[in-house]
Amino acid sequence: MEIKTSKFIKGIIGTDKILEDEKPQIVFVGRSNVGKSSVINSLTKRNNLVKSGPRPGKTQQINFFLINEKIYFVDLPGYGFVKMPLKRKEKIRKMILWYLFYSEVKFKKVVLIIDALVGPSEFDKEMLGLLNKNECPIILVANKIDKLKKNKLISQLKVFREETGHNEIIPYSAKTKKGRDELLAKIFKG
Repeated sequence: MEIKTSKFIKGIIGTDKILEDEKPQIVFVGRSNVGKSSVINSLTKRNNLVKSGPRPGKTQQINFFLINEKIYFVDLPGYGFVKMPLKRKEKIRKMILWYLFYSEVKFKKVVLIIDALVGPSEFDKEMLGLLNKNECPIILVANKIDKLKKNKLISQLKVFREETGHNEIIPYSAKTKKGRDELLAKIFKG
């Protein structure tokens, strides 16, 4: 399926009417600076649909984007190393956990984006564990593969499989759009 239309609808920080919408929601989650915004922009073929800043941590709310008038892409704030006050970090962490595990939202899939250069961080493994425990349908994406030579990519993907327990990981480059068709097929399947 190709994305023909995409538009920003709204950002929320808690309960909102949009959560009651029956449209499926594809949730994008990952640590700060992993390139979530770039992945969504590359999928929609729009450079500035999702705003990103020069420093990690720009997204501080749950942002909804309507795709083909039928489905939402939901961009969650990044978790991890962002430089911000501890209180703010904790508030964002609670917002992510609330949306994923405690709100009434019935999303379709979770796209967990991991940095191909760094590999799965402790935060990524913790998130993956929580998603598995809650039986969330997960698509694992290794972003920024354009920054790795072929041999290094092969060894990194092996590490990904070992550390995550997942055999299926989509190698992705938001820059070159490698992996785009495969990721879209997974998102829209079923």
